Amino acid sequence: MTTLINPADGRPVAEIPDTRAEKVAAVVQTAREAFEQWRDATPGERARVLLRLADLVEGDAEELTRLEVEETGKPAAVFRDGELPFAIDNLRFFAGAARSLEGTGAGVLSKGYTSVLVRRPIGVVGSISPWNFPFIMAVWKAGPALAAGNAVVIKPAPRTPRTTLRLAELFAAAGAPDGLLQVVTGGADVGQALVTDPGVDMVSVTGSTETGRAVMRGAVDGLKRVHLELGGKAPALVFADAALEDMAAGVVMGATYNTGQDCTAATRVYIDRSRYGEAVEALRDALSRVRPGDPWEPGSDIGPLISAAHRDRVDGFVRRASGRVVWGGTPIDGPGFYYAPTLIADADQSSEIVQAEIFGPVLVAVPFDGEDEAVRLANDTPYGLASSVWSADVSRALRVSHRLDVGVTWVNDHLPIASEAPHGGVKGSGFGKDMSQEAVQEYSVTRHLMIKHAAPQARDSFRPA
Repeated sequence: MTTLINPADGRPVAEIPDTRAEKVAAVVQTAREAFEQWRDATPGERARVLLRLADLVEGDAEELTRLEVEETGKPAAVFRDGELPFAIDNLRFFAGAARSLEGTGAGVLSKGYTSVLVRRPIGVVGSISPWNFPFIMAVWKAGPALAAGNAVVIKPAPRTPRTTLRLAELFAAAGAPDGLLQVVTGGADVGQALVTDPGVDMVSVTGSTETGRAVMRGAVDGLKRVHLELGGKAPALVFADAALEDMAAGVVMGATYNTGQDCTAATRVYIDRSRYGEAVEALRDALSRVRPGDPWEPGSDIGPLISAAHRDRVDGFVRRASGRVVWGGTPIDGPGFYYAPTLIADADQSSEIVQAEIFGPVLVAVPFDGEDEAVRLANDTPYGLASSVWSADVSRALRVSHRLDVGVTWVNDHLPIASEAPHGGVKGSGFGKDMSQEAVQEYSVTRHLMIKHAAPQARDSFRPA
């Protein structure tokens, strides 16, 4: 049994029974049986179920908001007015994508034969989702996999399981086959059982880079397909011609959204030395206007960190940091696990505060001299998920963007996403795409059908000598 704690006040809100690791195999087998029905459903039939699910999620907005806010501490308005409508849009996009997962009529590739390429589902997908965006990440895992014709067994993070459990209930109510989307709860032992179960054909994980490595090791024996969306350390490159007030507002939003517990968060801001002092001051002013507070209060910009242990971890990074604290840098007194939005300037590029993923509302400023150095510093971490470039020069913005080793680059903004655009990284940030048609393709496999043109020739019956 896991006791769920509200990070805004430290009080327990619910108890959730853990799935016993030895029961995972039975769950997977039920998913396999449901997959046998679902894979033969037409694209239109799959789409109708996903569209009904989107409608049910929309109608359940208040309950989903309550569950998400109680477990994560994020401001209610952030989830109810932002993340939840976006998740609904994701589901409707995946419903449409289910009807667009087409093979290719490849034509005559060998004399006397016509080749046709078709896409088919993989089977049972074992998914592991994180605690920072529990509902929307469950949608990103389940939506494209189900659209492609697979069954899904998903394990949410132990701290934040209830919106995922609710999603599975709503999916069943939408008319899906029994067992097609199932949830197992618990810790690492349950995740390991799911990853290594021979009935799981593919593993999809959003989590830390260390979690990704562990999952890959677990998937090796079964030669399972692996999809990983892992950590990040997103740089923001600020050139001398950038509009500093706009930059500060955008970077601070990117650094503090979800209290910085976001793998695409702006965490390193590299600034042309000629504007460095002005830019640091603009960032300090913008951070000073970010209001931590009660998640249910309309004026709260950010909520608490997920746990006391995580708050202490973030504080440890700040206390050990090279450079100087310009703003914040301390836990906030009172109930809950709050941490002040923080800006550290003049940090050393090789230091922990620049290189490691902090996962809190901490922004680090470093000066650069010239475009080449800016790109070199931006690429100089193990991660490669997201980045932003701030400049009035479109040519420079494009030139620099193409040189960054990341999955996404925003120009003069940081964080916006769209259902039609793929999300995923390179290097230590993993591989594979969430959202977009590419995500649906991730959960399918191409098959080659080769059809002989000539009719079979009649043969004499076999007669023994």
